[in-house]
This record gives sequence, structure tokens and C-alpha cells, in this order.
Amino acid sequence: MITWREGEVRELLPGWAGVQVLGVDVGDERVRALGYPDLVGSAAVGDRVLLNVTALERGLGTGGYALVVALPDRPDAWPGRAAGEPGHLVKGRYAPLQPMVLGVDDPEGEHHATLAHADDLDGMPVLATDLHSALPAVLAGVRAQRPRARVAYVMTDGAALPLAWSRTVAGLREAGWLQSTITAGQAFGGDLEAVTVHTALLAARHVVGADLAVVIQGPGNLGTDTRWGFSGVAAGEALNAAAVLGGRPVAGLRVSQADARERHRGLSHHSATSFGRVLAHPADLPVPVLGSDTPPADGADLPSSRSGRTPHTPSPRTGHAPDAPSGHTGRVGDSVALRECLALVYRQARDLVQAAPHLELVKVATEGLPEALAQVPVPLSTMGRGLGDDPAAFLTAAVAGRHAARLVVDPS
Repeated sequence: MITWREGEVRELLPGWAGVQVLGVDVGDERVRALGYPDLVGSAAVGDRVLLNVTALERGLGTGGYALVVALPDRPDAWPGRAAGEPGHLVKGRYAPLQPMVLGVDDPEGEHHATLAHADDLDGMPVLATDLHSALPAVLAGVRAQRPRARVAYVMTDGAALPLAWSRTVAGLREAGWLQSTITAGQAFGGDLEAVTVHTALLAARHVVGADLAVVIQGPGNLGTDTRWGFSGVAAGEALNAAAVLGGRPVAGLRVSQADARERHRGLSHHSATSFGRVLAHPADLPVPVLGSDTPPADGADLPSSRSGRTPHTPSPRTGHAPDAPSGHTGRVGDSVALRECLALVYRQARDLVQAAPHLELVKVATEGLPEALAQVPVPLSTMGRGLGDDPAAFLTAAVAGRHAARLVVDPS
């Protein structure tokens, strides 16, 4: 199950908040290693380190990193808990590196009285979507509609468990785009720690005072090319929680015009399952409408969303659309490919709503959103594709954010 290696730290590479990146010699090979100082301590050049290289050797999604498990020879670097430090929530339970944290609703904490009987979100909009990479685009849409909105990000535990792994969140916090981060379930490292998505949402409303909450798993989602075997099903469950607690659920669609995998082009099958099958309560389903365009009538000259054909097929060699830039940056153009993709998405979303009457299709104009996306303070990248490669993905996330912001209830 685990492939272990031992190495020596040879250089300290640029990291980010809560994360140390190391150059480690393992035998005659130099590898990049990722360390979390709060879990294992801060390494120095010359330290011997124990590494987990299982995913690295398989070429899986740890970003090309080995993971530091221990600094066995330097106990003075090990982190520890102060005597009497409050908190008894254990996350990553029964794994060797399980941390103990103070939960927002922990009886030892200052917010326990606030949350002991909290049971209502007071109509707070809750937006959930599949991929972590959608977060900055969602926030761009929120800020385009309501620049001063107080947004809480709830990270669920279907993907990365340490919030520190997200360079996106670190950059968004630094830019002031997030009021608070809350890690739910087994995830840890947020400004607030919660046992469940329910308590995370209640904390967002009653502790943070958020205007809206965005619920997305961390980086590194898991999928098995089956209808039900993907970590993004949690998006539907998060909206069930929002509905039960009296929030306003908003289903953020996963869309792509450039994914090489047919099941994710146009409207992803993940969204169809999460929001059509898992979600069991009323929710809004925002779809983008370019500029002042209106969605097409009943599909003349458009391929059927169930036909297996799409109007925009990526190059099998690059995985990018024929007329899309090959880089991971760029601006949103008004290309034929983008229009055709969004027209297809509209048809697919309409079909989904017909099959799942708890969903309400909401058309949202994209006016001003390309400019908003160009100003995002962190890189936009989804599955290795940037804004110029896959504008449909980011525009769809942004319109979901815009719609959620429109649902914010003013205190007056």
C-alpha cells in the first residue's frame, strides 16, 4: 500500500503558507518533496527524511512530489501540543499523522454556545461544485456582482485533506478574496475546523457572518470512470445539507470545451449525477449566456446532448481544441467553439432539469465576466488547461458565483 524511501535534504525550494518544498536526494536521484511543518516540523539542509513516494512513483496527482513523513534525527524540530491546549477533534483519524484540532463547535471553544442550538442558515446562498480549480472563477463571479461580499470557503474531505496543499486558497486569502476557510470532515487546516458540512455551513453563517458559502473539495479529486465512483458526488450532498438548514442551494456545473475525455465535454457526467441524482432538494442551476445572446430554440442545427457528438472536439494529440491557445493562460475570446460549447451545455442542462424537476434552470449573462476572470489574483488552471484553453469551464463557474451573489439577503 505504501512505498517508503529515505533521503537527505539538499536544498530548500520556494514553498507557500503552511507548506515546505524540499530538494531531496534519494539514492542517485533528486526528487521534490512536500512537507507540512505543522505535522512533521521544518526540515533543514542535511536532514534525513522519511518519504512516502507511492503516488509519485505511480505518476498520480501529488503534483510530482514525494511526501515527508518524518524527520527522524532531529526531535527539536518536531511540532507538539502545549499542555492544556484546547481541542479534541481528531482529523485523518487512525492514520499515523492524525492531527488534533479545536473544532468550531468544540465544547472547549469560544463558539460552542453559538452553535449548540444553531439550526438555520437564514437563507444564505450555498454554492457547491465539483473541482477545486473552479474556486477562483466562482469568486470572480461573486465579486463582479457584489464586490464586498463576505465569502466563506468550506473545503470537504473528498480530495486533499490538508488545506495548506492548496496554493489557490493561499493566494486568494492573501488577496483578501476569502473572509474565512472552514475544513469539514477529515479535512484540516482551515481558519475553523468542523465535524460535518452541516456544522461548517452553520459556522460560516453564525460565526464568520458570511454572506454566502462556497463548498468544494480540495485539490486532487478522485474518479474511476464510473457513474458513481468519483469524489465530486459530495457536491450534491453539500447542497442537501444547505437545503435542510434553510440555505439557498446553487449547483455549480462542471463544464469543458477542451477536455479530451468525451464524458466531461460540454456538461460533465459528474454534474449530472451529483445534481440530478444525489441532490434531492430544490436548487438553482445557473447556465452561462454569452453577452446579450439568448439560448437557442429547441435545438435546430445543434447536436443532441445524448447523441455522443459534440460541436467542439479537442485535438487527440494535444487535448486542446483546434482553435484554442495551447498555453495555460489567456483571455476569453468570443469564438465559434465557445458559443457552440455553451449552446450544447444549455441543451444538456435543460435535459437534466427535465429529468430532475428539483432543479431550476437559471440563465445568467456573462457580460463583464471575461474581464473579471482576467483579474483573478491566482492562476486559473483546470486539469492543466488555462483560461485561454478552456474558457467555457471558467465562465460557467463564474456565472454560478454571480447568481449566488444575487441571492445574498441584505441585513436590512
